[in-house]
Formats: sequence, C-alpha cells, structure tokens
Amino acid sequence: MSNYSIKDLEQLSGIKAHTLRIWEQRYNIIAPKRTDTNIRTYDDQDLKLVLNISLLKDHGYKISEISRMTADEMAREVITISDKKLNYPDQIHALTISMIDLDEDRFEKIVSTNILQFGFENTMIHIIYPFLSRIGTLWVTGSIGPAQEHFITNLIRQKIIVAIDGQVSKQRPSAKKYLLYLPEGEMHEISLLFANYIIRARYNKVVYLGQSLPFNELAFACEVHKPDYIFTAITSVPSNHEVQPYIERMSKQFPHSQLLLTGYQVVGQDITLPTNATVINNIEDLIRIASV
Repeated sequence: MSNYSIKDLEQLSGIKAHTLRIWEQRYNIIAPKRTDTNIRTYDDQDLKLVLNISLLKDHGYKISEISRMTADEMAREVITISDKKLNYPDQIHALTISMIDLDEDRFEKIVSTNILQFGFENTMIHIIYPFLSRIGTLWVTGSIGPAQEHFITNLIRQKIIVAIDGQVSKQRPSAKKYLLYLPEGEMHEISLLFANYIIRARYNKVVYLGQSLPFNELAFACEVHKPDYIFTAITSVPSNHEVQPYIERMSKQFPHSQLLLTGYQVVGQDITLPTNATVINNIEDLIRIASV
C-alpha cells in the first residue's frame, strides 16, 4: 500500500488541495492519517475515493449528494458511468483506479474498447500518455509502490509490443534509420517502445536495442548501422548531474547522427544542447520528425 501527500492527490485527481481540505472539514468525506508533525497522509483507498468523487462531480453530482453515499454506493455509480462512453479525463481516472487495485480486467476493458473505437495510436496519445505523464513524477519520487508501477507498465508494454508486431513491414523511399536504446541502468521502456511504434508506422527503419545499453555497445551498434537518428529516453539514469556530460559524450561520439532526447531528466531541464541534439517534449514532436 502506498502513501500519498495531499499534493499527490491533487496531481492525480485534478482536485485542488484547498478543496480537499474544505471537503474534509465540511463534509467529513475523507479522513487522512497524520504524521507526528501533523502532516496529512493518504493511502490507496483515500486516492480511490478522491478519484471517484472527481468523476462523479464531473458528471453532475453535487458534493453534498456525494458525501451522503457509502463507499459501495459511490463505486457502483462510478461503474455505471464508466460503462458508458467516457471522455479522456474520465478514462485516465479509470486507469488510475485499475492501477491502484491491480485490476487487469478493468484495464483491459478500458484500453481495448478505446483501441477498437479510436485506434491504437490515438488511444496511446490521448489516454495512455497523459495517464503516464500524470503519475510519472510519483513513480520517480516513490509515491506509488513498485507493485503498482510494474503492474501497469507491463500491461501497457504488452499492448505496445502486440501493436508493433502487427505493423506492416515496409519502408518509404525517403525512409530514415533510427537507432533506439536506453542508457545503462535505465529500465523505463514505455516511451522507447511507443517511439518504435510511431517511427515504424511512418515507414522508417528502426534498430531497437532496448533497455540498459552500455555506452560501448551503443558505439558498436552505431558503427555498424550508421543511423540518421539516435533516440533515447532518460528518466532516472544517468542522474541529474550526469545528464549534461552524457549528452556531450553522445554528441562527440556520434557527430553525424541527430540525437533525439526525451525523459524526465531531459524535458524541462536546464540542459545545454549540442548542435546535433533535439529535445522531444511530446509525442507530436516525434511524429513530426518521423513523418519527414
């Protein structure tokens, strides 16, 4: 079971911390635990409760009405709403609850329904990626437990691999060669896998080297393949103070390749980019490059 701060709940639910405190005082709708220094802490059940409240409010229920519901009544109302067509924020809430409960059936229903309706790429862009972005910081800071992280990322990973395997193997005349890898020690593979899908879907060539690749092996692969682009995602490794030297080393080692960099340690950070490096701030940036 994980412990969350009130700021964690705000980030995951979209409900302001100030509003949560008012609900606690006025309606006694949520009862956080407190540390020895009187700081509010919340568990998985509290997070589920707040996510359910948020979804019900978004569908016209008044907070005074919600406060009179039992937890079971609230859950039944949420399931009834969830079985109808949901908007993207609702589905992100539903995915978060499936992660908290380690509920594979619920995950499968949400994702498969959307893939059938909107296609795999749109489901990833509009639902899975915002969901991962919303909870990504919590993974890095340890607010979400390893079991929950492994559960949800492995389910998403399986979906992406199936989608990659289902792609038609062909290349367009102007196809570029992309080499994809994660630095040694880096295991967060979701963004790399989806980049693989995006690039292949635009009929480019991909050399996929996967997780935790030592730098000397990267140099060997680049010597063999001479890629036009090298794509990597730096989420936790190298650490913050090592990212700049690592990027400079890449630039010097591979001057004839364009470096495409993304991940928590790169996006929005104070990185000085070499002339042959570009930060991929969002998936639309990669789609634009891969489509040229």
